[in-house]
Amino acid sequence: MNRALWTSLAAIGTAQALKLPDRFRQNGRFEWEDLVRTGGMPSSHSAGVVSLATYVGLKNGASSISFSLAALLSLIVMYDAMGIRRHAGMIASEVNQLEDVLVKLTEQHPPHVHRKDKELEERLGHLPEEVLGGAVIGAAIGWLSYVTEFPRHRGRKAWVSFIRKSLYTLSPRTVQ
Repeated sequence: MNRALWTSLAAIGTAQALKLPDRFRQNGRFEWEDLVRTGGMPSSHSAGVVSLATYVGLKNGASSISFSLAALLSLIVMYDAMGIRRHAGMIASEVNQLEDVLVKLTEQHPPHVHRKDKELEERLGHLPEEVLGGAVIGAAIGWLSYVTEFPRHRGRKAWVSFIRKSLYTLSPRTVQ
């Protein structure tokens, strides 16, 4: 596997692990299911794609095609997490509440029977601050992966290298 993939997987794992203390703060107990559950703070999807974009951007420059693809993927995933997936979770919550009302109604009217199905998953999407939290974690892990890959790229030199690569790829080249 290549380093970009490992960087993304590390960011996803870190974001998922950080959900445990956040849940503990909310309800006073660890919920180990949060290691594989979607939704919550921080967004592991955002962390994964932003770490990929950061690493690829630092390695290949901001004007490379690979960075463009990674950045576009990041924007789509983060928009989806705050939009469609979040609204699907809100709708699931409403459906679960309607089913609870239906169960109560059928209990009051014995000839009618309603078998309650498994509740829909409500934690699907993210609030904007959860997506931002994931993006910050992803950017930090992408940068850390880049600066630890090559000993000559440490600290500020990583950004200088990134700017040089970006300017070089933007400059007009003559064909010989």
